Order: sequence, then structure tokens, then C-alpha cells
Amino acid sequence: MTDALTSDEIARLRRLLVEDDIRKVKLLYSQLMDAGRIDELAEIFTEDAVCVFGKFGEWHGRDEIRTNFAKVDAEHHDGIPFYALHATTDHWVEVTGPDSAIGRSYLIDIVTETPTDGEPIVVVGVYDETYRKVDGNWQIARCVLQFLWPTTDVTPDFHAPFPQS
Repeated sequence: MTDALTSDEIARLRRLLVEDDIRKVKLLYSQLMDAGRIDELAEIFTEDAVCVFGKFGEWHGRDEIRTNFAKVDAEHHDGIPFYALHATTDHWVEVTGPDSAIGRSYLIDIVTETPTDGEPIVVVGVYDETYRKVDGNWQIARCVLQFLWPTTDVTPDFHAPFPQS
């Protein structure tokens, strides 16, 4: 018996490393947003990224993403770091090419300033994302937030099978 890795195992390990790099981008997304570090948050998006956020609108390009995240942070989080926690879970990632991937994760948005007798969960949703490797770094190229609770606001293709064939 040999301990050497097969070529299939090496390919699988490489794919797992890519998936882990992408999951770190998503974790960084929540950490930076919740900390109110909007300029750094904008940098994890590609220059031509698109965000589709229901009632918050559709944002095109890094500059508009930065501007609108800053506006949402000021209006909804009062500019207070960690006023809300964007808990993203069950992050599924599929590498679709050497520089591309798609993913889906769940969102539970919790407001930390909620009185103890109140409801701290304000949004439950699903993120559908496209990732692209740019200059050696994985970035978010498209981010669609499907709002499921307390009101439903989803894109027309949300109930299509995921991942798309």
C-alpha cells in the first residue's frame, strides 16, 4: 500500500482549496458589512459586479455597490458596528471553471440592539452568487439576495433547480 496521492485525489484537494478560498470571501463579506467597513467590503466585488437586493434595488459596479452599502449601513444600522449580524450558513460552492464558481448560502440577519422581549431576527433569505478569480483573488461577481421572511421577495428564477444546469 502506498501513501502517495492519486491524480484524482490531488485534483479533488485543489478543488477543495478553491472552495475554501471562496467560502472565506463570503465570510469576509459578512464580517466587513457587520463591522461597517464598507470600503473594504466593496473591494471583494469585481469592478463590474451586480447585486440584486429586492427592495434595496439592483446595483451595478463596485462604486455603486460601495455607495449603496454605505447608505444602507447609515440608514438601517445607524453606522453602529455589529448593530446587525449577517449569519451566513450552509454555503454550497461549485467550481465551474479555472476562474469561475457559483454558490448558495443561507442568511439569518440578526439585529443585536433588539430588546430582550423583541424579535432579533429581521430577515431570512438565500444568497445566490457567482464568483470570479481576478488577479489571483476570488471576488463576488454577482450577488442575488432572495428574501424569504418576514416578506417574500425573490427573483423569477429562484425556484429553478440549483445549481443551474
